[in-house]
Amino acid sequence: MSRSEGSRSEGSRAEGGSAAGSLSGAGLFDALGGRLGSGDGPVAFGGSLGPGELLAAYRRGLFPLPAADVYASAYSEALYGDAVEAGEVALLPGGTDPYALAWWSPDPRPVIAPDGVRLGGRLERRLRNRSSWWTSADRAFGQVLAACAEGRQPVWLTEELAAALMKLHGLGAAHSGEVWEGEELIGGVFGVVVGPVLSLDSMFHRRPDAARVAVADLGARFGAAGGRLLDAQWDGPHVRSLGAEPMARSRYLAVLSGEGEGTDRGEGRGMGGVGALDGSPLPAARLGRGPVRPADPSTPTNLG
Repeated sequence: MSRSEGSRSEGSRAEGGSAAGSLSGAGLFDALGGRLGSGDGPVAFGGSLGPGELLAAYRRGLFPLPAADVYASAYSEALYGDAVEAGEVALLPGGTDPYALAWWSPDPRPVIAPDGVRLGGRLERRLRNRSSWWTSADRAFGQVLAACAEGRQPVWLTEELAAALMKLHGLGAAHSGEVWEGEELIGGVFGVVVGPVLSLDSMFHRRPDAARVAVADLGARFGAAGGRLLDAQWDGPHVRSLGAEPMARSRYLAVLSGEGEGTDRGEGRGMGGVGALDGSPLPAARLGRGPVRPADPSTPTNLG
């Protein structure tokens, strides 16, 4: 799963363009119509994890949660089988074991403004004095994916899901943010862009607070490209500590589709006014100077 990606110093596409738009699998979720359930359980089981299906899911406000093994699949069937039989949870075509793949769409949705990631005063002061940390985007997507999967229990970032995400990354629809200490990758985050929303799937750290810095940095880059929201997917104390606030799913879906206020279609940009993501190396110290905002590209770094 781990593989180092080449640097995209000229900027990477922030939505995937026509290549992502032409992927097959968009019809998988047509049977759902507008039914997304109560928001505190799965919307559907089944289907497949190709890149087309995955992107279609994110466009509908869904994200996948594969079962770690046959025991986890059997547990899902025991827990939600009656709801499936009653038609409250959809069963999608595809796959030999439908309960091996669940699709979720929580309500409300925890979201963060791209420039609203909370670092805290102590971390900001540390960053100002830690010149060896630097950041990038889309420089090591495969490595970030592998690090996010490493040692996680239960396993949800399966090889099949990772392969689909790698394909979306190649199409410019999935992005990573990295934090480095010298040449060592010490933190990262990855997610999928749809319109003005970057849906964050997972993060990792090998130094305290490095994941938080990765989220703040990727958020700043996404905001500079015209992005409007970071989607933290699952609510909880950790994402609240990052600055996440609950948004009603109906409003989230409106923003996702580009219908919410503040979204536009700027010239030369993708849906929702989102353009290319700047992946160039930047000093992490810039994030410790008050509100998180992207540094001037001409700012010198310590990379030589």
